[in-house]
Amino acid sequence: MIHSLKRMFEFKLSFFIAAVVFLWIKTYAAYQIEFSLGIENALQHILLFFNPLSSAIFVFGIALFFKNKVQAILIVVFHFVMSALLYANIVYYRFFSDFITVPVIMQTKVNGGQLGDSAFSLMTPFDLLYFADTIILILLLAFKIYQPKIQHNKKTAYSVMAIAIVTFIVNLGVAEIDRPQLLTRSFDRNYLVKYLGAYNFTVYDIVQNARSESQRAMADSNDIIEVENYINANYTAPNPAYFGKGEGMNVVYVSMESLQSFMINYKLNGQEVTPFLNSLTRNGEAFYFNNFFHQTGQGKTSDAEFMMENSLFPMSQGSVFVNKAQNTYQAAPAILKTKGYTSAVFHGNYKTFWNRNEMYKSLGYDKFFDAEYYDMSDENTKNYGMKDKPFFKESMPLLNSLPQPFYTKFISLSNHFPFKMDEGDTDFPAGDFGDDVVNQYFQSAHYMDQALEQFFNDLKSSGLYDKTIVVLYGDHYGISDNHNNAMAKVLGVDEITPFMNTQLQRVPLFIHVPGVKGEVKQEYGGDVDVLPTLMHLLGIDSKEYLQFGSDLLSQDHREVVPFRDGDFVTKDVTQVGEKCYSNETGELMPDTKACEPVAESVSTALKMSDNIVFKDLLRFHKPKGFIPINRNDYNYVKETESDEASSTSQE
Repeated sequence: MIHSLKRMFEFKLSFFIAAVVFLWIKTYAAYQIEFSLGIENALQHILLFFNPLSSAIFVFGIALFFKNKVQAILIVVFHFVMSALLYANIVYYRFFSDFITVPVIMQTKVNGGQLGDSAFSLMTPFDLLYFADTIILILLLAFKIYQPKIQHNKKTAYSVMAIAIVTFIVNLGVAEIDRPQLLTRSFDRNYLVKYLGAYNFTVYDIVQNARSESQRAMADSNDIIEVENYINANYTAPNPAYFGKGEGMNVVYVSMESLQSFMINYKLNGQEVTPFLNSLTRNGEAFYFNNFFHQTGQGKTSDAEFMMENSLFPMSQGSVFVNKAQNTYQAAPAILKTKGYTSAVFHGNYKTFWNRNEMYKSLGYDKFFDAEYYDMSDENTKNYGMKDKPFFKESMPLLNSLPQPFYTKFISLSNHFPFKMDEGDTDFPAGDFGDDVVNQYFQSAHYMDQALEQFFNDLKSSGLYDKTIVVLYGDHYGISDNHNNAMAKVLGVDEITPFMNTQLQRVPLFIHVPGVKGEVKQEYGGDVDVLPTLMHLLGIDSKEYLQFGSDLLSQDHREVVPFRDGDFVTKDVTQVGEKCYSNETGELMPDTKACEPVAESVSTALKMSDNIVFKDLLRFHKPKGFIPINRNDYNYVKETESDEASSTSQE
């Protein structure tokens, strides 16, 4: 057998061909097993099969410019690197249903240590098979089955590279037939991988990021005019019935980690999962928006924060918090500073997570109470920082120490994937749906609900509740579509369709305004709509600012919810993967063009917002009465007792 293998590998390109075929077949198998790319016709299936080929030939072809053992070793190294890239995408996709981008890699540098537990929970022993072919290549060299003796000339190498380029051009040309303007009008990475392949997508992503980095340097004050005209034309006037009803009041935001709206009023074995939040939907204590959707991209929690503070859309790749933290912003803390507000963030994790210590300077936050201010003992913490109950309890003295009026944000952590609770933290039963992640979600959500009730009671006993607007919002989904089989059991349906999966992106939004009777609101909205809603409640007209949201309480509220990939939801139709569904039936619309007018407006809004973010255009915008933020004025180093005493004596 070994002799036969040796004869097989006597052909001068045999090792190269083996590496190409191994990676090609493995990648195609991964497409089928790990990714949901929405293959709809035979042409797409053919493209999916062939798209790993051009990148494999090209990358391994580089090694052919070298000789003998160096060439063979390079092929093995390149094979391992590409296998590692494929596997990284597999693990990332298992939770996020998305592909890794360059900005995500930058986020890993910032958050990597604290994301480790989630990543390991998504790995299985069978994943070693994704590196089996690399091991085979190493063994072929180690046992001298392949012996690199022949010195290849550069003509062979150039010919191989030419084949790779021609293969890619044919691939792209055929893809353009099925999906015109693939590289210019697609926000969806699933499309790019489906048509071009995971490796070619990585190259495209690198080029796009290099291009975006150059946009700021090229921008000038003329670029802001088009954006200003667009936003002025889409301005939503406040509702006179609510405008200024919370003027001068404190503001408290609470980010409810990973909470989706299907949990509200859901009963598990007859028990309410979130009894406290359920009560807010019934007792008139708050507005509850039951058609509110998260609009986050790859930045997840940080994206939700970004939209809540700025009413701008997040980046299509990576997180603004990590990649655009140095930009100029006109965020809520800065806007309210001119009204005498003090601002602060409370977070039971360390300040560098998601680059918050840098981004909050640009947003204008006065104080950042991070893990250094809390008891981070083992019993008080879990994978992402402080548990919710001790977090809210220990935050109250810090909150009471702030000058009023204040604008504050609390970032909860306990209800985070994979949702496993520590023993003794909850007696609520787990679900029984054949999926540990989904089963544990009910326990974790119930624990957070108890922590929120505790926080509300503390606000009331402190006297703050009756003079504070409280905004509770789910920051993003908790259960990805990789758990659809279990979710179908949770919801009592046969299967979760693409339409239903989009509807599951609803997250709770509650707004409590002292003295204003709340109710359940049916209006469709998303994260970008919250800032103009809050500003109008505080008696500040949003017209002076470049915001893409629409006041949820306005009589003219725009009921269009764009998602970062270009899809959207309205009160009548939903677009998923460029397919148009009726909200009433959940079925495809008979008129295939029914969604086109909204799709065009959504694309325009996303591009306008991207112009602001990538070109840093707010440095050219001067709202009346607004005082620009100077990042150098902010420092989130915890003061010692001697520092505080010194500061007091100087005053």
